[in-house]
Amino acid sequence: MLPPDPHPGSSALQAAAHEEILVLDGGMGTLIQALGLDENAYRGARFADHGRELSGNHDIMVLTQPAVIEDLHRQYLE
Repeated sequence: MLPPDPHPGSSALQAAAHEEILVLDGGMGTLIQALGLDENAYRGARFADHGRELSGNHDIMVLTQPAVIEDLHRQYLE
């Protein structure tokens, strides 16, 4: 016997994704800003020596803080 699905809506979501394009819209920028991250958090190791300020560049966090972005998306889905 399989254990209960911890995300009971996930199979419905996966089925819908196979049928059509799904769009989620939410306040990602607001969620990121609420974390209070500093410049070093935005830079990460990958852009430690970048010549411009990166704080506030939420797109770059996919590269420098992927776990943070994944967690925020997971929270939003839940």
